[in-house]
Amino acid sequence: MRFAVLLASLALAATAMPGLAQSQPSTPAAAARALDPAAVVAEVRRVINERYVLPERRPVLDAVLAEGLASGRYGVTDGAILAERINADLERVGQDRHLSFRLDPRTAAVIANGSGDAPGDGAAFERLVRQANHGITELRVLPGNVRLMNYEGFHWIGAESAAALDTAMRFLAGGDAVIIDLRENGGGNPEAVQYIISRFLPADTPLVTFYMNGEAEPDGFSALATPPEQQMFGKPLYVLTSDGTGSAAEEFTGHVAGYHLGQIAGANTSGAGFRNDIVVVDDQFVFSVSVGRAVLASTGKDWEGVGFAPTLEAEVPGALDIAHAAALRTLIATAPAEERPGLEAVAEAMEARGNRRAPEFALATYAGVYGERTLTSDGVRLFTRRGGRPPIPLIPLGGHRFAVETEPGMRMVFEATGRSVAAMTVDYAGGPAQPRVERTAPAR
Repeated sequence: MRFAVLLASLALAATAMPGLAQSQPSTPAAAARALDPAAVVAEVRRVINERYVLPERRPVLDAVLAEGLASGRYGVTDGAILAERINADLERVGQDRHLSFRLDPRTAAVIANGSGDAPGDGAAFERLVRQANHGITELRVLPGNVRLMNYEGFHWIGAESAAALDTAMRFLAGGDAVIIDLRENGGGNPEAVQYIISRFLPADTPLVTFYMNGEAEPDGFSALATPPEQQMFGKPLYVLTSDGTGSAAEEFTGHVAGYHLGQIAGANTSGAGFRNDIVVVDDQFVFSVSVGRAVLASTGKDWEGVGFAPTLEAEVPGALDIAHAAALRTLIATAPAEERPGLEAVAEAMEARGNRRAPEFALATYAGVYGERTLTSDGVRLFTRRGGRPPIPLIPLGGHRFAVETEPGMRMVFEATGRSVAAMTVDYAGGPAQPRVERTAPAR
């Protein structure tokens, strides 16, 4: 079913992110239906016993469901409560991020109406992928010609997705270093993983083998041959992760880690290593069941329940800044001498923002009028403004030094007398010294 890839990603997000795993409240139509808990549980048990990826775990999962039924725990008339109890038991015993059960009549109807080769199936799925721009939500040039792609789903509909990724890969290849942000990426299609990672590996490099339940032969993927203008072999690469980075996004991260292609910044990934199918139960419940195991060629292992640990220490919100700083420091080593001061200044600013450095004084102490510049504070940030232009945030570097957010190579260095600020000097990395400017009045 072509919907399964996108729905699997959504199902992983529901299990990996707190609050999203709750079943939807029963709709009036669902509430009016006669609920048969025994029949619902019987169907869940049948699917597990026939399809769950690890045969040795099937008896344990079956037993907890049988116990819930026999004890009366599932003897309820509300579908939402039944789903929450079944899901809690599967979660407790299974410890599987792809294994979940929830009341979701709307998604169940979409799956039922778009199952198999029904005419609406492909068109509806493709529309969803196009609306998501094939997972590519941002392409940006960062200071130092570091190229960023924010990629929120490994969505794939063939040639169209390939064309969108070709554009993105050409953009990234034009950078001196690359950052791929997977912090909001819950997974998707292994073909999209293969397509992107092939830009960083020689053709035919083995990638992953999928052992799918019920199939006689495993399904293996290797790196594709890629156009020269998209190749990024050896280019500094940084991948941003969180505990919501799962499934196919973890496969990509695993290739980067296993083949030592780059650094990982953020948090340990979710550990959702199995492949899953989405099954409709009783026309109103959605059951995500793990049916396949992925083994990376670079490590000979899967990542179920373990995930991938970061190699760069960073809090998730500051991971982009920390990765950007690391990329700049890598580039400094081979940059022309005249460019190094500017790169070093930007790297310092990114590290300070990512690590949230504190200034010597309270921010309000620095507020005031300094020649043509007015500095103000909202208690959380310090801003600089010239004339009628919009205010620009400053980045505390520690002590009495700040960087300008829109021009991170620019410094504002304050001169303190006791516990007050008397003057400021604006400094440009590698540029001529600027005159000292006295603080003439409080901020207006």
